[in-house]
Amino acid sequence: MKLSKKWLLDYVDLEVSDKEFCDALTLSGSKVEGFETEGSELSNIVVGKILTLTKHENSDHLWICSVDVGDNEPVQIVTGAQNLSQGDFVPVALDNSVVHGGKKIKAGNLRGAPSFGMLCSLCELGLSINDFPYADEDGIFILGDDCQKTLGLDICEAIGFNDVITEFEITSNRPDCLSVIGLARETAATFKLPFSPKKPELVDGIEDVNDYLKVDILAPDKCYRYVGAVVKNVRIAPSPRWLRERLRACGVRPINNIVDITNYVMLEYGQPMHAFDLRYLDGNQVIVRNAKDGEEITTLDDTKRILNSDMLVIADSKKPVAVAGVMGGEYSGIMDDTTTIVFESACFNGPSVRKTAKQLGMRTESSGRFEKQLNPFDCDTCLYRALELVKILDAGDIVSGVVDCNHSDKEPKTLPFDPQWVNDFIGIDLAPSEHKEILERIEFSVDNDVITIPSFRNDIEHQADISEEIARFYGYENIPNRKLSGVAKATLSPSQILKRKVENTLLACGYSEISTYSFISPKAYDKICLDTDDEKRICVTITNPLGEDTSVMRTTAIPSMLDVLARNYHNRNMDVAFYELATQYTSQGENTLPIEKPMVIMGQYGNDSDFFSLKGAVEELLYVVGIDDFDIEAVTDNNIFHPGRTAKISKDGNQIALLGEIHPIVLDNYEIGTRAYVAEIDFDQLFALRVETRSYKPLPKFPATTRDLAFVCDDNIPVLTLQKAISKAVGEILENILLFDVYQGSQIPQGKKSVAFNLRLRSSLRTLTDEECDKAMNNAIKALGELGIALRD
Repeated sequence: MKLSKKWLLDYVDLEVSDKEFCDALTLSGSKVEGFETEGSELSNIVVGKILTLTKHENSDHLWICSVDVGDNEPVQIVTGAQNLSQGDFVPVALDNSVVHGGKKIKAGNLRGAPSFGMLCSLCELGLSINDFPYADEDGIFILGDDCQKTLGLDICEAIGFNDVITEFEITSNRPDCLSVIGLARETAATFKLPFSPKKPELVDGIEDVNDYLKVDILAPDKCYRYVGAVVKNVRIAPSPRWLRERLRACGVRPINNIVDITNYVMLEYGQPMHAFDLRYLDGNQVIVRNAKDGEEITTLDDTKRILNSDMLVIADSKKPVAVAGVMGGEYSGIMDDTTTIVFESACFNGPSVRKTAKQLGMRTESSGRFEKQLNPFDCDTCLYRALELVKILDAGDIVSGVVDCNHSDKEPKTLPFDPQWVNDFIGIDLAPSEHKEILERIEFSVDNDVITIPSFRNDIEHQADISEEIARFYGYENIPNRKLSGVAKATLSPSQILKRKVENTLLACGYSEISTYSFISPKAYDKICLDTDDEKRICVTITNPLGEDTSVMRTTAIPSMLDVLARNYHNRNMDVAFYELATQYTSQGENTLPIEKPMVIMGQYGNDSDFFSLKGAVEELLYVVGIDDFDIEAVTDNNIFHPGRTAKISKDGNQIALLGEIHPIVLDNYEIGTRAYVAEIDFDQLFALRVETRSYKPLPKFPATTRDLAFVCDDNIPVLTLQKAISKAVGEILENILLFDVYQGSQIPQGKKSVAFNLRLRSSLRTLTDEECDKAMNNAIKALGELGIALRD
């Protein structure tokens, strides 16, 4: 929001420097982005008067001018402009001046005639034909009667191009500050000055507005209020300079008096307005309704829009004439031959306007204000102001009365007046009278311990909001420092604790963390060779994706890991190991949110990488989490992984992890020219099976006994099966069991393997005897014998 200082002074008698003004408003909650003075780049340009015009002897198009600039002697200037006459008042850039764009002007010679400056056009002052419609756009700017014609006067002062413009960053919860009056109110409250808004009154006119206009609101949930007025015998003309100046200062281009009035009121009150040409309203009727599915309208930007029933339109008896709160239709604008107009001042539902503007792809100044939810109680005031300006500018004949269709909630919001609560909340000690004084400065009323919220402050809902108002005008810099009170000590949740444990463990194992997008290309499922009927291909499709490669939510994070491994391989990183706590999404149908499942994904390749190094890292993670006594089984039917180098880890029938070497075909699809290994670990299973407390085990007091056992078994029997059988048979005295040899060769039958274990036996109560150890070994041999596994000779 750009604010004109000249306009601001209509409401607040402010006598501080521009810097002090910006600093104070920022501290009181209205953040200032910066300020500038119009025409500040112009230098040494003054008002001059053409005394004489003489043809240049050496040129057919140049003129030698004698110009009076208020000094004792006239200045000679050579110009090629053809729109000058003797007696014209013009902007004169003297020797060593600067015009728009930073161009410096110095004295020189043109075709042998000395020239001590330059006569300026609008362009050279940084202005356009919209600022001075009577000017010659291609010639020298000849000052009109709306400019001061004091010779030698600085041109910026002469033409009113010297306003100070302050730019504010207005937060979305303060639409009241998207107006001159709103910022003037904040200024008055900040500097403790009187605030003098001028409340317009309804202007008397001719005839009766009800003979010209009828208004019906058929969607009161989306249009809270609609106020209309009629102006006859419209006289389209340029607006006066003071109005054009204020529009320009606030960043709005002047057009004509009627359009400028609607823009002026929007800037002054924050309420967008629209003017319709009555001849294009069939039946002289305004109907505010939902659009029909497939209904069309061509908007003012000459674009055909297809509407739906969720959108609100302003219609006549036959057709929509405007998209409510967004933009008018092609025939709703003001034309040169317009004679009768309807002024509209309405209040629409903010979310509805935002949704409509987004669907149509046409965010406008109007929609940007309406979507923040404006004040319905200002609709009539803004309309009265527009009619007042019509009278001031003599822009037409006003028809008496207005049509006011009002469905707004007329009950003001209230909150209890509790100064002590506010003091405790902020940490200050203000008297109730000081609280009341601050609130009344911003037009809150306090009576009988009840605060009545003004209608333009729809952001105030709780006592905390009242506290913010008190704090910002009391001064944030005046609030003493103190420790936070009433806040419990922050602690990590159990899930966060486990997440950190997983991260620290994998980092200690040499893995680096990565972070990938949760959305992938559907082609990724083909690259990892998923079956066509695999349920992982049923995924959530993104409605507005960034592109085809990011159009679906992943059901597995393995493609994301393989993309990272491939990128590093192509960048010639020879040894890598990564992990990610990734989220996978399982579709539950179109109208149901997907299931978000956290997974731990590990990936690696390089000289030190193989199946067993990956398996060791996974087992270390399980050990740290506290999961033991798990099962490991070979997996041969997963297309992503090598059929002979893949396994799954489970406990009590629930799969915890899937790990193995990536299938060569998948590696070729990702152009990875070396073996790569990936593990997928279910974070929810880690959480469910975790052991949060560990039992203390003292150092052993008694010596251990070690024994070696070697067995011959079928080649396809997992070593873990043997290890579990031995552990169960030996019982509590087994302190550790270690696989130290697996052998296949000429001394072992075909299809068999020799597996050797080292067992460490110890008791915490006494030294074990040979008989106890022998009995334990026999139990182990017997247990494996029942499984058909024999002791090796």
